[in-house]
Amino acid sequence: FSLAILFSLISTNRSAKIIHAQDRWTKANADVVRLSPILFPELPKGVVRKPQSMGCTIPQAKEISARHNVIKGHFKRPKQTDWAVLCSRRGVSAIIVFWGGSANSISRIARAPDAGFLQTIDGNGTIGFSRNLSAVDKSYIIEHYRNYHGPKPPPIDHEGIDDAFLGKASTIHYNFRRKGRELQGAD
Repeated sequence: FSLAILFSLISTNRSAKIIHAQDRWTKANADVVRLSPILFPELPKGVVRKPQSMGCTIPQAKEISARHNVIKGHFKRPKQTDWAVLCSRRGVSAIIVFWGGSANSISRIARAPDAGFLQTIDGNGTIGFSRNLSAVDKSYIIEHYRNYHGPKPPPIDHEGIDDAFLGKASTIHYNFRRKGRELQGAD
């Protein structure tokens, strides 16, 4: 073999490995379990219809076996019950917040490609989606600020939405004076 032929064989083999790895990530993104909002009976009826009409599905993190990424909490004020849904459309997700449980009063936050939340989730190289929402209270918000610093929280009198890339980091979305604030989550 000449050196040029040997280099060509090595380069071709390396390219094949890169393409195979890309195919695995592309397949993992296509295989993300995305559930219909109707599979979440806890959602108020009006709230269920809105994500359906928007073409939303709710992506599920591979590491979690129970249905998730639909949460309720007091995200605007202490006595108001709000709902948040991770809405995936065409491979991009955003958190849709239904203020007061109304389909007519919504906010869209934290829009990001689903592929950006893929990671290997075990020692076997399994690739899975790993974005998860949860409601967090004042003690969680203060604890994470003290432990990891980040932006100083405003006065806290209601809950925030913890938007986590499981096993890596999270951001807390907190509504203060009608504006969304991003606070320090897990690091």
